[in-house]
Amino acid sequence: MTPNDLVTSLRPLLAAECAAEAPAAGIDAADLEQAVWVRLLSDRYDGSPAGRRKGRRPRRPEPPALRLRAVVRAEARAAGRLARREVPYDPVAAEPADHAGALDSGVERAVLAAESRRELRAAVRRLPGRCPGLMRALLSSGDPTYREIAGELGISQGSLGPIRSRCLGCLRRMLTAAIAAPGPWGKER
Repeated sequence: MTPNDLVTSLRPLLAAECAAEAPAAGIDAADLEQAVWVRLLSDRYDGSPAGRRKGRRPRRPEPPALRLRAVVRAEARAAGRLARREVPYDPVAAEPADHAGALDSGVERAVLAAESRRELRAAVRRLPGRCPGLMRALLSSGDPTYREIAGELGISQGSLGPIRSRCLGCLRRMLTAAIAAPGPWGKER
């Protein structure tokens, strides 16, 4: 089998794997697919294929489909770690502090509420595609109507519901993966 035949035969599997892993990592599936191709090609051409180890007999080559799945999952984990560490600067997303609420309900409760809002905004920024803009509009304090949101984002009002549903599902999977994922040394976060 030539390398071109291999690429052609693995492309649908790669697209499906990336579509399944990308939402939990908080990145776009096309970006993940591109990162996987780069990694697979760099492994092939830098002289360090998966089976080569210094001073030992080489392992049996693993099937390309298994190698592909392993690389997709590794790249998704790396992208998820990077997305959690990176915080893009967005002066528009900064909210004014609610000092009156802190005095009424206790400082600790206000700090926890602010931390929850910060975490939610950070997760929304990591969503792929149109989702960050739509979720910011839905979470805004101005309570805009669907017509106003559709006009602001330049999409039809009828497609807001399905897009919102997909975005909320992606956000739910992303937050579930972040909560359920163990931290260093097997400790839960």
